[in-house]
Amino acid sequence: MATGFLTDTTVCIGCKACEVACKQWNQLPHDGYELTGDSYDNTKQLSGSTWRHVAFIEKPKDENRYRKLSGDVDLVALAEGVKDQLPGGAEIDGLGRWTFMSDVCKHCVEAPCQQACPTGAIIRNEFDNVYIQPDVCNGCGYCVPACPYGVITSIPEDGRAFKCTLCYDRQVDGLEPACAKACPTNSIMFGEVEELEKIAEERVQQLHDRGYPNAFLYGTPEVGGTGGIGGNHSKFILMDEPETYNLPEAPLLPQATVGKATLASAVTAVALGAVVAWAFGSGE
Repeated sequence: MATGFLTDTTVCIGCKACEVACKQWNQLPHDGYELTGDSYDNTKQLSGSTWRHVAFIEKPKDENRYRKLSGDVDLVALAEGVKDQLPGGAEIDGLGRWTFMSDVCKHCVEAPCQQACPTGAIIRNEFDNVYIQPDVCNGCGYCVPACPYGVITSIPEDGRAFKCTLCYDRQVDGLEPACAKACPTNSIMFGEVEELEKIAEERVQQLHDRGYPNAFLYGTPEVGGTGGIGGNHSKFILMDEPETYNLPEAPLLPQATVGKATLASAVTAVALGAVVAWAFGSGE
C-alpha cells in the first residue's frame, strides 16, 4: 500500500498550523525569526529543519507589473484597485490576491535522491514513502543537488540530510501525519495514493464546474507530467502555473540533462581550441 499527501491549495488559508505540528511532532529546531522583507512568509523555504513550509505568494492584479508601495498609501484606494502615481516613479497597484501552498517532499516514485545516495541511506519503506535513515546517512550531500524540487538540505551543525518522513512513526501506529491532522481546512489530506488521485480528479472537476477552468492536478501527463520521475506521492491541486509555486513545470531526473551538458562542454572545448590555434597561428 502506497500512502501520500494531497494538498488542495484552493482551501489553504496560510495559517501554518501544519508547519508548527510538523516541528512539534518531529522535535525539529526553530529557524529563528527573521523578516524576509518581501513577504509575510518568514519561514522562507523547506530545509533540513523545516519539513513543511507554507509559501505565501502575492498575485498582483496586473501580472506584468510589480507592486511598489511608498509614501502615504491610501488603503481604501489600494483595496479598490485604484492606481496612482507616487513620487520617485513608484505606483500603487491593486491588492490582487494571495495564494498559499503548503509544500513538502514529493516522495517521487523514481526518487532521484535515492538513486544518488551511495550508502543506501535513502530507501522506500513499507508505505512506499522515500525515507532517509539518519543512522546510515554519512552526510555526503549527493542527494541535495539530485532532488529536482530542492527539498533536501543538510543541517550545517550535523552534516546529514533530513526531510519529511511522512510521519513514519505515526503511520506505524495507524495515525495520520501531524500536518494533515492539524490542518483546519482539510487542505492537506493523507491516505492511499490511488484514493487521493480519485479525490483530486473529483475536486478539479468540481472547481471547473464552479467556473475555475485553470485548476489542475500538478504532475499529471496532461500538464507536463513528471518526466522520468514517474509521478509523485505528494500531490497538489493548483490554480496557477507551477513556477508560481516554485515548482518545476516538468521535473527531470538529473541524468536526463547529462547528455546536453556533455555536448555543450565538447562544443565549448572545440571552440576554445580553435581560438587558441588561431591566436598562435596569427602571431607567426
